[in-house]
Order: sequence, then structure tokens, then C-alpha cells
Amino acid sequence: MDGHMDGHTGLRRRLGYRHPVFAFSWWDPDVAIAASRAGGVGVWGCTRRTPEEIDEGLARMERELEGLPWGVDLVIPAGMPDSDDRARIEAELPTGHVEFVRDLRRRYGVPDDGLPGFRSRFVRSVETAEAQLEVVMAHRIPILALGIGSPAWAVERAHEQGSLTVALVGRPRHAEAALRSGVDILVAQGADAGGHTGTVGTFSLLPRVVDLAGATPVLAAGGVATGRHLVAARALGAAGVWMGTAFLGSAEAAPSETLLARLDAADVDDTVVSRSQSGKTLRMVRSAWSDEWQAPGAPEPLPMPQQDILIGDLLGQVLRHEIEPLVHEAAGQGVAWLRPRRTVAEIIEEIVSEARQVRDRLCSGPSEGE
Repeated sequence: MDGHMDGHTGLRRRLGYRHPVFAFSWWDPDVAIAASRAGGVGVWGCTRRTPEEIDEGLARMERELEGLPWGVDLVIPAGMPDSDDRARIEAELPTGHVEFVRDLRRRYGVPDDGLPGFRSRFVRSVETAEAQLEVVMAHRIPILALGIGSPAWAVERAHEQGSLTVALVGRPRHAEAALRSGVDILVAQGADAGGHTGTVGTFSLLPRVVDLAGATPVLAAGGVATGRHLVAARALGAAGVWMGTAFLGSAEAAPSETLLARLDAADVDDTVVSRSQSGKTLRMVRSAWSDEWQAPGAPEPLPMPQQDILIGDLLGQVLRHEIEPLVHEAAGQGVAWLRPRRTVAEIIEEIVSEARQVRDRLCSGPSEGE
């Protein structure tokens, strides 16, 4: 059998999932736990958590998912500062950028509650990444996913603990670098995807990565939201799909009513790619936040992690106090298919059921009139 088509069988045998749906969520572990219980593979994005919070979350996942496949996702980008020194970064922020953020707070009436946001609780740094990875490795997790870079030292540490490694890649050269690092699974993440994303569309990227990967399994990400997308990804050689946006409005994710309304109203053309949230290109639901940063006269966003520290407190307060015009979330173009308040299990079942119907229809040949 062709290696591409055999990837799903081998990966399912090794991990033990029923459905080739990897469900990613960077909020609390609830979505990931529900996905693994529903027959998929839940992946908790914990890169914005402290080592203590990661330890607590992983202990819970181990306790509730004994014997089921699951994993965590860490972002370890190159070029970050050595230490978690927020004061030093704050002292280097350009005055014009600081004044722009202050003006946003004033014009939109954002209360300053004195608390940081997810992006400013600590500095994304080598020190932080090593401390997070130390905790993750101590738990001997089944799967370690690496977004924005797959350094060989992290892959080696994971393999020493018996973990499978996953690398998210947005270009063919990223896939080649990840394969050289020795990763076990690639995620071909197209520009349709929410969060940090590149410029190559999913259907252009996926077959290129599949061809480069050889026997290494590839998952498809970016705009994947339905059973039809799953069948299309499998037809292009993917072993399964990696999905995040589809679960943003789920009962387990439990977003605020303000955010849920924005997600529910969004169509495929209601997301934008902006550097305003992290300093790197990130696809999000359009809001006054993205509009303000793209307006004439707005400053260019700073690199990561300076942009994190510049806007982190304000953005956290926007979300906590539900300042409606500015509320947004990282989301892919698959947000158009989001239906709120369904459980993760219902979402996965609907995707799998539709995929079976599409596959059966394709296998039965053309109907009359086609």
C-alpha cells in the first residue's frame, strides 16, 4: 500500500484513537479531555501557562485520560530573549507605541484592573520554554506538539521520555527542517488556519508536505471544519486532521457571551491576519482591535515578545471586562461552520458521520445526471 495512505492506519494503531481528529485548544484542558474521550486526540496548548499551571493541568489529564491518546502543545520560537525579564523589555518599548496603547484604553474605556493578560504574565523566553518543557517531560506525555519551530534539543528530550513529537509547519522548507530534527508527525498548517499562520493555502501546502514527508504521517490544518474537509484531506494524503477553531464555541470551551456572539456571526471573510497580538502573523476574527492596528497612522507592531508585553495587560483587561468592540480571538476561516454550545463529542461525531457519508457517496460512483 502507498505510504501516504498507510499513515493513518499506522498512526491509529500506535496511538489508539477511533477518529483521526486531533483537537487543539489553548484554553483550559477541558476541550482536549473531551476530544480524547470522544475518540479523537485532544491536544492542550499550554504555552501561555506557568510551569505550576502546566503541572496541575497535566496531572488532571493523566488522571482523567488514563489509556487514551492525548498531548500538549508548546511554542518554542527561535530568537527569544534568554531570561524572563519583563522590566527590561518595558524599558525598551518605543514611546509612540506605548502612547498608542494608552490611547486605545482611553477611547474604548478599558478599565485598568492592575492584572496582566495571558501574553504579559511572563516573557516568552528561553528560560520560560526550558522550565515549561521540564515540567512536560516529567509527566512523560504521549504526544508533544511544537508550534513555531521544532528545535532538535526539544525533540530529543521528548524522544528520551518516549513521547511522539509533532511539528506544525507552514512552508515546505519548514517541513524539511522538522524532518531533520526527527519529528514523528507533521501538521501541514495552511494560511486558512487560526493563530500563528503563514501565507500558503492548505490545499497547496498539504500535498507538498505529504510528498516531502515520505513515511512520516501528516495531518491537515487550516480551514478544516467539516466531514467534507476531512475526506478532502485524506484524499490529499493526510493521515488525519488538526482542528482548533471548530471547538472555540463548544460547551467545554465556554467562551464569554460577547466572544461567542462574535465567533457565531463570523463568515469565511471575517478573519484577518495581523501582527497586533503577538508580533508574528496571526489569524483572528476581525474586530475594532485589528482595525485600529491597521488604520492609517497606527504604529507597526513590535517583534515577539516585545508586542506581547506592550499589549498584554490591555488585551487581558479587554477580555475580562468584555469590551465588545475590541473582543476577538484567534480563529481560522473554518469559523464559518462554527455552531455554538455543542459539546466536543457532538462536534466530532458530526464531522465523522459526514465524512462517512461523503466517502460512501464517492465510492458508489456518479449518480444519474452527474
